[in-house]
Amino acid sequence: MQTIRYDAVMICRIEGELVAAQDGRVELACGSLTYELMVPAVEQQPLSGSLGTRVEFYTLHVLESQGQGAVYVPRLFGFRSAQQRAFFELLTTVKGLGSRKALRAMRLPHQVIAQAIAAKDVQLLTSLPEIGKRRSETIVAQLNSKVDGFLEVKPSATATDPKSSAEPGTSAMISDALAALCQLGESNPEAHRLIERALAVDPELDSADALVTAAYRLKEPA
Repeated sequence: MQTIRYDAVMICRIEGELVAAQDGRVELACGSLTYELMVPAVEQQPLSGSLGTRVEFYTLHVLESQGQGAVYVPRLFGFRSAQQRAFFELLTTVKGLGSRKALRAMRLPHQVIAQAIAAKDVQLLTSLPEIGKRRSETIVAQLNSKVDGFLEVKPSATATDPKSSAEPGTSAMISDALAALCQLGESNPEAHRLIERALAVDPELDSADALVTAAYRLKEPA
């Protein structure tokens, strides 16, 4: 299925009331108009819990071919940040990874996927929908040197330590990882659970970024 980006300047951001969120799509009421947007898989659960609130999306407007290219249908893709949109655009430069497949593959935060690409973590990439082992290797080969701008995860200053008995260095690492997971959409209890599970599997984890990546690697699909 071929997609062609167009009108990128005309529709680049949209804000409205979130009225529906299901199966990778959302509906956004903007005055007398309601727009349908396709969103990354990682956003489905957080958005489903935000119905009735005002939400802003950074958008891409594309033409999607139907009937072997005989008909083109306009689609609007929505992202929660300009960086998430930019990562999607980078991901779709990989041959064979079209727009819909890329949206489904983005089941984890884009920073975590970028970290896996930078670390050549084929195992984590292969666990994503639409990404088999061969495509994971292709992604690493093509994008490994292009993801540096997506790697930083900034912790919140209000984070609390889930393991007060930890040593100071470890305590700070856990606190930063907890803050990052919460910032990426996890609830506080779920972030605690993911961190504890990751540390139980690999107690030698030595950085917040590594801990976040390990936590998402072990997370069960929604």
